[in-house]
Amino acid sequence: MKGEIILNDLIKRYPALESCKNDIWEACNSVIDCYLNNGQLLVCGNGGSCADSGHIVGELMKSFVKKRPIDKGLAGSLKSISRERGAYIAGKLEGGLPAISLNAHTSLFSAISNDIGADLVFAQQVAGYGREGDVLIAISSSGDSQNIVDAVITAKAKGLKVIGLTGQTGGIIKQYCDIAICAPSISTPGIQEYHLPIYHTICRIVEDNMFN
Repeated sequence: MKGEIILNDLIKRYPALESCKNDIWEACNSVIDCYLNNGQLLVCGNGGSCADSGHIVGELMKSFVKKRPIDKGLAGSLKSISRERGAYIAGKLEGGLPAISLNAHTSLFSAISNDIGADLVFAQQVAGYGREGDVLIAISSSGDSQNIVDAVITAKAKGLKVIGLTGQTGGIIKQYCDIAICAPSISTPGIQEYHLPIYHTICRIVEDNMFN
């Protein structure tokens, strides 16, 4: 119920996103299912969408809106290993939801670009990290960026669920996505301005469900 309230609040603040409401909700449920089955989230994008990729990971790997105490078993293990320092660590750590930005590893990024090809910088990482049941969030304003398209194709081949975060037309990636959230704009700035509240809402709903 809380998730529906969060989603409705998004639509109230951004009425134009009504057209995306069902897709956003489906994306939330897909990410939640992934985490409930011990999966992980992979995220990638270019330029401003690269920054969004890191932003999403930042909201998931530590607390965003809610308090996230760590698992009692982990807390107990920390204290058994080091009574004083373990207790301190256990009191500070927060529950994390496994998420990886495929933009974050610069040495790997440059090696793939140089040795394999710049168009495959994300696809190679999906091939290495991705497991059946994981989720890839592929962010592209145009939906046509070749390195994003290739990452999505690779993700589908490995059995990942693909969520596309793109613009009004959906671009090439739309045909490969399980869920395509098409922001209602055809300009890059307009699309990116919608992307932030969309993925913030997804992160909030996922967090609320996983740490209820």
